[in-house]
Amino acid sequence: MATPKITLYFDIVSPFAYMAFYALRNFPVFSQCEITYVPIFLGGLFRTCGNTTPIEIKNKDRWIQTERLRWSRLFSIPMLPAPPRTFPTRTLPTQRALTALLHSPLPTALSSSSAPAPGPAAALPAAAAALYDALWARDRNVGDAAVLLEVLAGVPGVGGEAGARALVEERAASKEVKEGLVRATQRAFDEGAFGVPWIVDVGKGLATNAKGETEGFFGFDHLGQVIDFLGLERPASRGWKAMM
Repeated sequence: MATPKITLYFDIVSPFAYMAFYALRNFPVFSQCEITYVPIFLGGLFRTCGNTTPIEIKNKDRWIQTERLRWSRLFSIPMLPAPPRTFPTRTLPTQRALTALLHSPLPTALSSSSAPAPGPAAALPAAAAALYDALWARDRNVGDAAVLLEVLAGVPGVGGEAGARALVEERAASKEVKEGLVRATQRAFDEGAFGVPWIVDVGKGLATNAKGETEGFFGFDHLGQVIDFLGLERPASRGWKAMM
């Protein structure tokens, strides 16, 4: 049977992308999947789609805060009771830093299904996890250069303080990385994304099941559909029963 494949497009600014990311990395039901994480810039995606940001929509801004707490409590995902003080946090620096990890010159694997390889590229999932935790569980402004450097310096594979500084101040500021983030964001749009989390299989259309069929999914609350589509066994907990 073919290995189920999932690609997650994400931006640190989104609490729902955070919860999807957390689930894919930590929930046993996804342990058999080949997962690839691709940072994009949500603000750029909104501009491409002509979307209004959710917090600018009356009533939806309050609904977002209620909904993120409902789901995080159901699945025991660490989450601040109040929005981060900097929300919506400026995440262009974080997304460029994560993209810089993808553009490492070392040919390292990005899939969570393989053993971590040495070098910056293999550190991408751990770096994203650290940034998500800093913003959504610890109320730290990851858009601030000093905080971003501190968080990344603690991620294995980045190279400590010196590696983080080179990543943020040199690699992330390069034309290659800036254009790479733009391309990833455009690719997400081309594959149907209008927000995050957006789940697809890059290069083959959309999320791919054992039959080779493809489909796309949006939102943390649709992970139940992802599980069903990939032919995985849906857990019996109350949270998964509530999932679409």
